[in-house]
Amino acid sequence: MQPVDGEIGASPADSGAAAIPAPANGVASADAERQAVHVRGSLDLEMREVKEGVLRMGSIVEEQILAAHEAIMRRDAQLAQTVIASDGRVNEVQRAVTSVIAMTIATQAPVARDLRFLLALDRVTYELERMGDHAGSVAKQARKLAGVTSMVTYDELTPMAQLAARQVRDIVLALVDIDEVRARKVAAQDDDIDRLYHKLFDDVLAEMRTDPAKVDPGTRILFAAHYLERIGDRVTNIAEDVVFLATGEVEDLNP
Repeated sequence: MQPVDGEIGASPADSGAAAIPAPANGVASADAERQAVHVRGSLDLEMREVKEGVLRMGSIVEEQILAAHEAIMRRDAQLAQTVIASDGRVNEVQRAVTSVIAMTIATQAPVARDLRFLLALDRVTYELERMGDHAGSVAKQARKLAGVTSMVTYDELTPMAQLAARQVRDIVLALVDIDEVRARKVAAQDDDIDRLYHKLFDDVLAEMRTDPAKVDPGTRILFAAHYLERIGDRVTNIAEDVVFLATGEVEDLNP
């Protein structure tokens, strides 16, 4: 017996009803996928811009440290002034990077790992800006030493400056790659900077005690060494951010 119209088992052809088209789930899914790819691509582009800005900041600070050290060694007031003036470049890049980070968070709504990375980069721009300030402070001591004839011995200042500059370069690279192993190695070098600083402090202080004329230049050298030592501490702060990004654990790398 043939099924009656409307009965279970009746086909659209049997009932004369028009076939109902299937939902275009495939089209909607493809549109959503294309939208997701577009958003991800835009986020990746902005993340790359932020990384490049942080790398640029690190490069400028590295140059500042080495130039400030050279100004001290040569007691070159003009070079010292150049280093001091270059602090504006660091501040300019920091403002640009911070602006991109804020815009990315507001418009892309990154979550989880991407959000943590952007927030870490924002903190790092602050640390790098402060390192630039420290390098400028070293240069200010060089400017005050220009023309001074009675000087103290400060052999440890050169390896301190070279190590601090290398630390800045290496920790920024570790951050961009979220390289925990490299970050730990860089942080461990802070002990070397501290060792050099304490040795220089003792040597300069001993010389200052023997000759009143060496008190002023000795004080300038001690200040310069202190600022380099602070750069090492801020590098360690960045290393701790890298470890957190890689492991999710908050760890004190310089107890």
